[in-house]
Amino acid sequence: MFESLKKKFSRTSDKLEEELIEEAQEENNLEEESGKKFSFFSFGRKDKKEEEDSKSDVAEIPQEVESIQETDTSDDETSDDKDEKSGFWSFGKKSSDNKEEPQEEESAEEIQEEEESAEEIQEEEEPKKSHFWSRNKEGDTEESEDADEKTEEKKSRFWSRNKDNDSSEENDEDEEPSGMFSFITAKTISEKHLEDILWELEMGLLEGDVAMEVASAVVDSVKDDLVGRKIKRSNDITEYTYNALRNAVAEIIDIPGKSMTEMIEAKKAQGEPLVVMFVGINGTGKTTTIGKLANYYLKKGYTPVIAAADTFRAGAIEQVNYHADKVGVKLIKHQKGSDPAAVAFDAVEHAKAQGKELVLIDTAGRMQTNTNLMDEMKKIKRVAKPDLVVFVGDALTGNDATQQASKFNEAIDLDGVILTKADADSKGGASLSIGYVIKKPILFLGMGQGYDDIKEYDADWMMNQLFSESGEEVNINEA
Repeated sequence: MFESLKKKFSRTSDKLEEELIEEAQEENNLEEESGKKFSFFSFGRKDKKEEEDSKSDVAEIPQEVESIQETDTSDDETSDDKDEKSGFWSFGKKSSDNKEEPQEEESAEEIQEEEESAEEIQEEEEPKKSHFWSRNKEGDTEESEDADEKTEEKKSRFWSRNKDNDSSEENDEDEEPSGMFSFITAKTISEKHLEDILWELEMGLLEGDVAMEVASAVVDSVKDDLVGRKIKRSNDITEYTYNALRNAVAEIIDIPGKSMTEMIEAKKAQGEPLVVMFVGINGTGKTTTIGKLANYYLKKGYTPVIAAADTFRAGAIEQVNYHADKVGVKLIKHQKGSDPAAVAFDAVEHAKAQGKELVLIDTAGRMQTNTNLMDEMKKIKRVAKPDLVVFVGDALTGNDATQQASKFNEAIDLDGVILTKADADSKGGASLSIGYVIKKPILFLGMGQGYDDIKEYDADWMMNQLFSESGEEVNINEA
């Protein structure tokens, strides 16, 4: 998701780094430093890994350190005492488990016979022997793959983490082995460093269907965050740019508002159903979204009812009836061409009489420029008195969806937004812009074709999608 925006963000960081390094070279203020250069997206993953490692360290390190301390507590301990210590040290013991003292007075022939006997026993009981011991046996240079795996599993994380020159594949993915620089005298980011870079960022956001006012807000926020920052190492540039962009986007996408589930509970406490009216232009997936929401709240234990108030379009009643049957909810419908407001009113009365918690009103799709249909929509609102008026927009239409939502908001005063086809949105312009422009929250995201493919909007989840590398799995069932 949102691959276009991710590339724009990453390119901004790279351009700023190039600008500062080039200037430092001209000033003879640059030196190569030993270390690893982090990629733009590694900072988010690095924080998550450090958090996971800290949890595992608390559980594992104290036990391992304790075993080390027990082994080195006293020089006066006998070999018998040491046998009961940590298993890590017992691998190096040369005596067998059944011997208490070395046989110093054995003749050379007896020693040779014992060695031959030990070799025969080892061949018969090879699976039971320690891999470490068998590796040091004279003439035995081959190691089995199974033994390698078992030994590796037994190794302590504490020791493997501190091995010299042993970097994990996971770290290799996050870091690049070269390109790390430091400045002899710390560089300060100024407006002249950012002028061309931020102009390019703004143009890139506009190309990604981000609304003009949103693109300007992001650029201004990044500028305020970066100007005056003192930079000592090239990694600092990447980190500061990452944080500046993340903070700017966080302010854009987090529009406060109650969730639909919270509102259902509040209305239920009053003994009333939550009435939701859906509006939008033709072809955005409004009717399918209603079917998804009916299924979503059925699984949460509520009982929805759908009102087929799109009596204008041919086949509209049959379409919504199909979804209602598939999901298993009641549909209130009249004949084609009847008054849509009357259908909505009957659905609300039915819900009140039957004690149902949710009314979903499907209305005819209409262009924001169609005055007659917009007036009809206002009439449905007056009669049904919905608690929520929700605009359903297609995320793939980008800035058009934002403009449509603005027009509907002016005409009928929207309460929230649902974006369909968000899973196929590579640009991300609508998702980033629509809530900020109309100052109304995004309530749900459509994430596929199935009835279960809908997700309650979460700003933290959205941030993770915008600031994660390509190919990371998207879990639509995350809370």
